[in-house]
Amino acid sequence: MKLHEYQAKRLFSRFNLPVPFGIPVGRPEQASAAYTQLKRRCRAAKLFTCNVKAQIHAGGRGKAGGVRTASSAKEAKAQAAALLGTRLRTHQTGPEGLPVTRVLLEQRVEIARELYLSITVDRALNRPVVLASAEGGVDIETVAKEHPQAIVRESVDPCVGLQPFQARRVHEALRLPDKFARPFGQILSGLYDCVLASDASLVEINPLVETAAGVLLALDAKVVLDDNALFRHPDLAKLRDKRQEHPLEYKASQVGISYVGLDGNIGCLVNGAGLAMATNDIIKLSGGAPANFLDVGGGANVEQVTNAFRILLSDTRVNAILVNIFGGIMRCDWVAQGLLNATKTLSVTMPIVVRLQGTNVKEGRALLTGTTLPITAVEDLADAAQRVVALAQ
Repeated sequence: MKLHEYQAKRLFSRFNLPVPFGIPVGRPEQASAAYTQLKRRCRAAKLFTCNVKAQIHAGGRGKAGGVRTASSAKEAKAQAAALLGTRLRTHQTGPEGLPVTRVLLEQRVEIARELYLSITVDRALNRPVVLASAEGGVDIETVAKEHPQAIVRESVDPCVGLQPFQARRVHEALRLPDKFARPFGQILSGLYDCVLASDASLVEINPLVETAAGVLLALDAKVVLDDNALFRHPDLAKLRDKRQEHPLEYKASQVGISYVGLDGNIGCLVNGAGLAMATNDIIKLSGGAPANFLDVGGGANVEQVTNAFRILLSDTRVNAILVNIFGGIMRCDWVAQGLLNATKTLSVTMPIVVRLQGTNVKEGRALLTGTTLPITAVEDLADAAQRVVALAQ
C-alpha cells in the first residue's frame, strides 16, 4: 500500500525527520488560504514563493507538469485549479494517468545539493538495506541504470539494528561535510525506525537536500507499506486511497487475490506467482497477449475461484480465458466447481481453456466433461496456450 507524499511526510515527522511544513488541500479556494498561512508561518517578506505539488502514487511529477510554483494567494488558487480534477500522466502511470484529488503546498527552498536516501528490503539477504547516492534528484533512475556504482548499499542485521558505524560509512560515501555527521546520522536512524515501526517495505527520500541555509531536509517522501502487516496498523490502513489504484486490482486485494492488469486480451487464472509468470510467457510465445497477472494462491477454495472469475470477466478487454492450475493444497475439483459456478452465475459466453494437473485432477476433469458451457479442457500447457490464443483472435 502506497502513501501520498503529504501522508508520508506526516509519518516521517513522528520520527523527527526534517520535512518542510506543508498544507494539503482538495479544493482551489483552500489553496489560497493555505498560501496565506504558509507565508505567515515562514514570516516571509512581500515576495513569497511556494510549490504546488500534485499528489498521486507515482514519480516523475515534476517532468510531467505536476509540480508548479505560486507567488501569491491568487496564483496558488489558479495553479491548484489547474491540477485538481485532472489525470496526471508520468512515465510511471501509463497513458491513462492517475487522478489528482489533492495538492500539497510547501515553501520553496533554495537547494545547494541533492542526495538520494532510502531503506528497502533485500529479499536475497532477508534483511533491510540502505540505498544512498550522492547523485539524487529526478534522474536517480537513470543513475541507477547507467552508473550503478554510484549507488551505495549498506545491509542491516535486523538482530542488532542500524549501527552508528554504518551511518558514518554512508555519510562518507555521500561526501557530506563533517558538520552533517550528527544530523545525517539522526535522519538515517529515524528512517530505519520508521521502517520497523510501520512495517514498510520501502521508505525513500528523493531528494534529501542540503539547503542554501546549510541544513538537511527531506524535500520529498515516499512510503510503501507491507499489505500483510496492515492489520497491525489500522491508523495507516485508513490512509489508503483506492482512487489511485486500478479498480480491479483494488477489488482483488479485498478478497485476498493478487491481480495486476496488463495490456492484452487473454485472461489468466492461475495459482502461484511463478506459474502466473510462466503462463504469461507461454501465451506471448504462442503469439497472444495476456490481459492480467492473476494469482489465486495455493490455498484457494471454490469461493475464491468464483471471485477471481468475476474479476476476470469485469475486464472488458478479455476475449478468452486460460485457467492453468497445478493442484497441491488447492484441489483441482474445487477449481472446476468454481469455474462451473462462475460461468453459470455470470452467464459467461466467452471461450475458456482449462488445464488442470495435480490433486484430484480426475475429479476436476470429470466435472468439466460433458458441460454445455464454453469450456475446453486440455492436459498440455503448450496446447492450452495455442488454443486460447486462437480463440482470442
